[in-house]
Amino acid sequence: MNKRLAISFILISVMLDSMGIGLIMPVMPDLIQEVEGEGLGAAAVWGGILATIFAAMQFLFGPTLGSLSDRFGRRPILIGSLVVMALDYVVMALASTITFLIVARIVGGITAATQATSAAYMADISNPEEKAANFGLIGAAFGVGFVLGPMVGGALAEYGTRAPFWAAAFLAAANALFGYFVLPETVTDKIRRPFEWRRANPLGAFKNIGSLPGLKRQLLITFVYTIAFFVYPGVWAYFGAERFDWGPGMIGLSLGIFGIGIAIVQGVLIRPILKRIGERRAVILGLSVDVVAFVALGFVTEGWIALAMTPLTALGSIAGPALQGIMSRTASDDQQGELQGTVTSINAVATILAPLLVTQTFWFFTSGSAPIYAPGAPFLLSAVLTIGCIIVFMQTPRPKRVPAT
Repeated sequence: MNKRLAISFILISVMLDSMGIGLIMPVMPDLIQEVEGEGLGAAAVWGGILATIFAAMQFLFGPTLGSLSDRFGRRPILIGSLVVMALDYVVMALASTITFLIVARIVGGITAATQATSAAYMADISNPEEKAANFGLIGAAFGVGFVLGPMVGGALAEYGTRAPFWAAAFLAAANALFGYFVLPETVTDKIRRPFEWRRANPLGAFKNIGSLPGLKRQLLITFVYTIAFFVYPGVWAYFGAERFDWGPGMIGLSLGIFGIGIAIVQGVLIRPILKRIGERRAVILGLSVDVVAFVALGFVTEGWIALAMTPLTALGSIAGPALQGIMSRTASDDQQGELQGTVTSINAVATILAPLLVTQTFWFFTSGSAPIYAPGAPFLLSAVLTIGCIIVFMQTPRPKRVPAT
């Protein structure tokens, strides 16, 4: 029962992390216009700056929080992050200047440890053969939050631009209280690792984790695959409007269907798939399915076909948890926080670069000066990147687990 409650807390934390981002998205343009007093174009610029600040803080401090959780435990980092997250949303709800929003995004990015530390916690309580499947549960929770966030945020926006922030603050605080009563600590003296600054920064953590056999290549695959997969949130709205003439409602519905598909695959189907074919083959299968889906979306001309492909596109999401399971089984018990913090930093860098890459590709191949008209070009680019991931992964030797350092 205690383990089930702890897992429930972890999944709720990840879902709230994902949901909180989507919850505030519908009102951010109006909020920025309120505090800046300028038009939508300027608000979009500031919105991009705030998103970049948040991602940059995750990159810089992800390994720090991961290493802190290896030293002081997962419980104080997780609960503390939720408390600060709640206060951060309160500041954004009360913000009257863009400076307050910038400070809030800096603090929010620094303390956005929920997913990385949650993954480390899940690794702590999982048997080696369970890790990939349990990472799938985290992916499913993130998918559910991805679906619910914009829907709930849009509904709450009817009560004003500040309402979604108050709701997000309440949810984060309530989950922190829940965790206080149900979350046991998993870091014992046996696996506790001294905190070292040289391993608590992105470059130091990458160097140390990357020194493990095979992990450097797997981290590279994680980085490239994150960029490739970002094509969905990065250009889907523009692609749907340009290729299929979809409006906001249809675009939101299609993203919701996609999120539900990922939640089903990572929460339900991934366990029998892993049991049948194993983690390594699951990575290859997932990446291969992604290549097929990306190529198909690169050339599709009918909206109903794109929607019908949702089960195929969602099936590709088994690659991420399977790869994460392999890496977690390679790292020692006292490196789980450091590993997940490094992955968080890598994903943050990819999240900074990916929007520029995929949106510029879309713009180039839909502009009047394009050599060919190809709205699906970003998906073809993602297919090429994913093929590269398959090649690198198949050349990576099976890593061996290392003892605690």
